[in-house]
Amino acid sequence: MDKRHALYSWVRNNPFKVDLIATGLLFLAFGPVYLLADRPLLFLLSCSLLVPLAWRRIRPVAAAGAIVVVCLVQWAFAVEPVVGQLAVPLVIYAVAAYGPAWASRSVLALGVVGGVLLTTRYFTSPSESGILGLSIGVLYTVLIWMLVVVSWTLGDLTRVRRLQLQALEDRTRRLEIEQHQERLLAAADERSHIAREMHDIVAHSLSVIITQADGGRYAAASDPRIATETLKTIASAGRSSLKEMRRLLGVLRSDEQASTRPLPGLADLDELLLGFRAAGLPLRFEQSGTPRRNLPSGAELTAYRVLQEALTNVLKHAGSQAKANASMQWQSSGLRLEVTDDGHGAAADTATGDGNGLHGMGERISLYDGSLEAGPAAGGGFRVSAFIPYTEA
Repeated sequence: MDKRHALYSWVRNNPFKVDLIATGLLFLAFGPVYLLADRPLLFLLSCSLLVPLAWRRIRPVAAAGAIVVVCLVQWAFAVEPVVGQLAVPLVIYAVAAYGPAWASRSVLALGVVGGVLLTTRYFTSPSESGILGLSIGVLYTVLIWMLVVVSWTLGDLTRVRRLQLQALEDRTRRLEIEQHQERLLAAADERSHIAREMHDIVAHSLSVIITQADGGRYAAASDPRIATETLKTIASAGRSSLKEMRRLLGVLRSDEQASTRPLPGLADLDELLLGFRAAGLPLRFEQSGTPRRNLPSGAELTAYRVLQEALTNVLKHAGSQAKANASMQWQSSGLRLEVTDDGHGAAADTATGDGNGLHGMGERISLYDGSLEAGPAAGGGFRVSAFIPYTEA
């Protein structure tokens, strides 16, 4: 099935090569007949009619013009019909299918006129007169007209189908662009909405905390019990703010319930890797270098999520026999993470996802001025490489 689709795609994308091959086959099929019969003039005439067929789709008007000129010369000098005459219905079909509308109508009219000229020149005999001769001429003319009309009709149907397919392709392309823009606008609107809610919560909570802290600081000098009550109020406001922020951030993920456990970091990598090995993924992990200083907790969470997402993609998409290698290297300027596999490609299906996967990795890393590289590995499989600098954005 894939080979057939590939062949169809090549034929569709290379019309000149296909027509050139077809013209060459026609030469091989009909050219030697006249050479073996020692009739070089008819061979040249046949070649002159067949050669323009190589341009019948990319230059249909020029090909039709060349064939018309050859036919007129043949008619003027009363040269007998040749095998190359089959180029006439082929070029009528090509102009009707691929040429402009005016050229399509013109070849139809020329075909009708040419049928009459061909009949009067070759298919009527001076010895046959009266009703019999007229009947034979009319019969040949009608047969030629039928061939012309059928060729033109098939070409016109091909033109209609081609224009319909092109319109559908254009519409599909526009719909994809519109859907992409709608997703971007929806995501921007949701981010703006969440940002406003978080701003309101944080601003209100911090205002309460700052006010209580300033008041408690001055009141503590005269009555330490007021300071104790003030600290309780501050703690309560902080907990309430944290709870609301967790609720808002929780809706950004598909989890049914936002987790209340501490956020993971690099210290939890052993547990993460153990889970993937238990799931059946052959995994090799290497760690090298010494950190110059600790990464912020958010950067550690980003590193954890990058490894988690990359290994999850390996488990999902790389195939049942795939093996993975993960490494964490501390460099002078930051942390380098790399995950490779020898399977079918760990991110084969993430491009059509809903914002997670590689896109989610890139967003996380960009918050800390990091970089992400993902793509097919040189020796096969897939490779994800991320770098997180020490400086926090």
